[in-house]
Amino acid sequence: MIYRFDTLTSTNDEARDRRYRHGDIVWAEHQSAGRGQRGHTWISPEGENLTFTVVVEPRFLPANEQFRLSETLALALCDVFAGFGLDTRIKWTNDIYCGDRKLVGILIEHFYAGTTLSRSLLGIGINVNQTAFDPALPNPASMRQAAGRTFDRERVLEAFADRFTQRYAQLERGEVAAIDRDYRARMYRIGCEQRFRLPDGRRLTATIEGVRPGGELLLRHTDGTLGEYRFREIEFVIEGRD
Repeated sequence: MIYRFDTLTSTNDEARDRRYRHGDIVWAEHQSAGRGQRGHTWISPEGENLTFTVVVEPRFLPANEQFRLSETLALALCDVFAGFGLDTRIKWTNDIYCGDRKLVGILIEHFYAGTTLSRSLLGIGINVNQTAFDPALPNPASMRQAAGRTFDRERVLEAFADRFTQRYAQLERGEVAAIDRDYRARMYRIGCEQRFRLPDGRRLTATIEGVRPGGELLLRHTDGTLGEYRFREIEFVIEGRD
């Protein structure tokens, strides 16, 4: 069920309420304290975009395989955009890019029951019809800018609910090899050299080879060695902005 609000602090905050069950979507026109990855704030003009949280209860999924849920969500979003004529890629870990510009940001929060997940909040921000962005943002884009036309946000959200249901069922059936394969095929700059920044500020250039089931990014260094990096251990350098 979709619950629509005019204003919330954030959809993830609201979705923590136990009255929301598996499959429910919490949608807000405005978030007064929207959050993104790496502690960033997510700002979205009212009435132009989609900011929502999907509640899932993946009790079948071991905690050490939680990245599979991130893969599933990212693939569902790519499926949605393909249905609207947009070719998108997944920038590790789970930003969605059209060309070299960001269409979607994702913030996932997990809760656990022993060795498995019990409940996950999938916070999603899709730039739908916005055309003016804060110049401090590195590389934002919207569906409208990419396609040259406006979109009905409710249709986009309904398409997401449908595609996510299908991809989630795939995960629940244990078809993880297919999910891994599809995720790798949709990775942003897979097989290409890319510049990265380490937490200490050092930079490196490496070729993206894929991702481990645990979510580690696989990079082939210029000396031929293979490195594995977890979230927050390495960051993409955005060309022209860093």
